[in-house]
Amino acid sequence: MWVEAWQFENSWFNELAGTYSKVSPDAISNPVLVAYSQQTGQSLGLAEQPDADALCRYFSGQALLPGSEPIAQVYAGHQFGQYVPQLGDGRGLLLGQIRNQQGDLVDLHLKGAGQTPYSRFGDGRAVLRSSIREFLASEALTGLAIPTTQALCVIGSDTPVQREELESAATLLRIADSHLRFGHFEYFYHRNEHDKLKQLADFALRHHFPECLEQPAPYAAMFEQVVVKTAQLIAHWQAVGFTHGVMNTDNMSLLGLTIDYGPYGFMDGYQAGYIPNHSDHGGRYSYAQQPGIGHWNLQCLALALSPLVSKEQSQLALEHYQTALLGRYSQLMAGKFGLDEIQQDDGEMLNGLFTLMQAEGQDLTRTFRQLSHQDVTEQRTPMEDNWVDREGFRQWWQAYRQRRLAQGDAQYWQQQMLATNPKYVLRNYMAQQAIEEAQSGRFDEIARLQQVLAKPFAEQPEFEQYAALPPDWSQHLEISCSS
Repeated sequence: MWVEAWQFENSWFNELAGTYSKVSPDAISNPVLVAYSQQTGQSLGLAEQPDADALCRYFSGQALLPGSEPIAQVYAGHQFGQYVPQLGDGRGLLLGQIRNQQGDLVDLHLKGAGQTPYSRFGDGRAVLRSSIREFLASEALTGLAIPTTQALCVIGSDTPVQREELESAATLLRIADSHLRFGHFEYFYHRNEHDKLKQLADFALRHHFPECLEQPAPYAAMFEQVVVKTAQLIAHWQAVGFTHGVMNTDNMSLLGLTIDYGPYGFMDGYQAGYIPNHSDHGGRYSYAQQPGIGHWNLQCLALALSPLVSKEQSQLALEHYQTALLGRYSQLMAGKFGLDEIQQDDGEMLNGLFTLMQAEGQDLTRTFRQLSHQDVTEQRTPMEDNWVDREGFRQWWQAYRQRRLAQGDAQYWQQQMLATNPKYVLRNYMAQQAIEEAQSGRFDEIARLQQVLAKPFAEQPEFEQYAALPPDWSQHLEISCSS
């Protein structure tokens, strides 16, 4: 199948009048295919070999796909804790919805499509740099089985745009089950447009939470599911050291998807206070703060849904947050440490490794991957040579190995660890290298990273260099919201 054969249904356009503006894309010039996700293409029924000319034509804004109805959605949001009454799609357009290979409706969203009524003072463009970062991040989190929006392709151009310096414009076609955000509900709640609020909630129930329609209180049941999905998503982030960077409520998905990749980062040396966004001077969105911010954002959503969900119902739903977060995080930690479950008296032993890593800045991903290869039947592990505090690590190792030996079947649990602790993550320096090559017209590094990130738990000896410690220069990379 080629993209021209897609059958658009456009449920948002047809069912949510008054929540968007109809806008046509503003084309970028001399488009070129920079990156393409074969896995995403297959999920949409596309042929194995992409039609580069068609992708460039339709997703650079030069032509509209038959049946698409491009719109810019309006929403609000709390940005760094402050409520902003109108935001919206300032540089992206929802082209419409189609059915994927599983028969589910999915959104096609074109980022960088030009100015909309919600651009404020922006130019409506995305730059090549940020488009590549989002493309690679969506590939990386998909490989790690973390809920995320996906991207079909990146289209580059020679259209100039001004950021900190002059850059070239690009577009990215994003795929998601929905682009419903917490901020959609905030917008209509704070404008006292409760009819529109209900319209959005009913849309969400029909399309994304139909099982809740069978409950005595459908809206409350839906909110409870949002609470649980959000908590479980953040548990996945914490387990691999992923830090979103800008957890504003307008960047929070109602379906618990990772959305709006900007100044994100996978942690290198373990640091609980890790901040990937150099604009986040107060550390509001640091790694350690993400669980608390998730809860705070859900409280904002609870307020926005208050015409439909009582205070008592919201409080009951929010009580599920910590249980869901800790439950999923405990499952993931058990897998990372090779344990059948986290027991009550395991806390001191597990936290001991994080304390040692924090003290020495040991690499999070490499430490757990190396641990996955160690033989707990041996008194001594070669890992201790990596630590300045060798005696501290030796003591930790003895406590850990005794815990592992007590549950038995060491070889089985070692295999579980290797399937849980990735060897490869998308480090910032990797994305930066791919960006710099792409800015020179070479896209091979993007394709290589796609191969690596598609199988992050496999050894892939041909890509061993991507599992090494990051170079020193990577510590000086600065990623901001414009990234």
